[in-house]
Amino acid sequence: MELDRESPLGPQPCCRDSASQKMHYYRYSNAKVSCWYKYLLFSYNIIFWLAGVVFLGVGLWAWSEKGVLSDLTKVTRMHGIDPVVLVLMVGVVMFTLGFAGCVGALRENICLLNFFCGTIVLIFFLELAVAVLAFLFQDWVRDRFREFFESNIKSYRDDIDLQNLIDSLQKANQCCGAYGPEDWDLNVYFNCSGASYSREKCGVPFSCCVPDPALKSKWDESIFTKGCIQALESWLPRNIYIVAGVFIAISLLQIFGIFLARTLISDIEAVKAGHHF
Repeated sequence: MELDRESPLGPQPCCRDSASQKMHYYRYSNAKVSCWYKYLLFSYNIIFWLAGVVFLGVGLWAWSEKGVLSDLTKVTRMHGIDPVVLVLMVGVVMFTLGFAGCVGALRENICLLNFFCGTIVLIFFLELAVAVLAFLFQDWVRDRFREFFESNIKSYRDDIDLQNLIDSLQKANQCCGAYGPEDWDLNVYFNCSGASYSREKCGVPFSCCVPDPALKSKWDESIFTKGCIQALESWLPRNIYIVAGVFIAISLLQIFGIFLARTLISDIEAVKAGHHF
């Protein structure tokens, strides 16, 4: 008699492989994304996004009033700078950062959050670098500002926004021209040359005039004779604490935004790492 038969299923091993008996344990992490940081960052960025929308709206409206939207070459024809361009640039930056921060926070998108955080860091260090360089190279900054102011004096009558900006600067600081009233000879309408037929020939803008309407014989009693560069240089030491306070406030807001973004990124990465096993 055959004592040993093979199983219908084939030879059976006397023992099982220990690896096949191992149990898989899934690791669950307690890490979670903080709703506090998430919605605080969203609120932080929604303000930037709305402000960007306002700046863009104002800029586009100003361009439409001046007919620039129908003929963009009007911007390139100016010798100076159109202030609306600065408004639009600020609007684009604020709109983009606010949008990236809002969507990144709500969707927990690390790419958008890194873009927002990296851009804020870049802007912060650019501001810091400009402040340090402006302090170290004051003569160079003064020369560049003089060239910038003189180029815009030439375009004073070419753009209403530029005209309003220069008038506001001269009235607020009680100054005239870059270094004095003579700088207005650079403008074709105020130039004293015989070829000019302008009614404003040999004059200066009304914003250079002393508020007292009574005309006197002495020039320095009728108009402001101090240049705007000297006026700004004397204004800064008197208001250094205000300037420093504004700079610190902006820096703290930027640092707070960076902190919120980095904290949220860390939470998201911790949650993603907890799902791996």
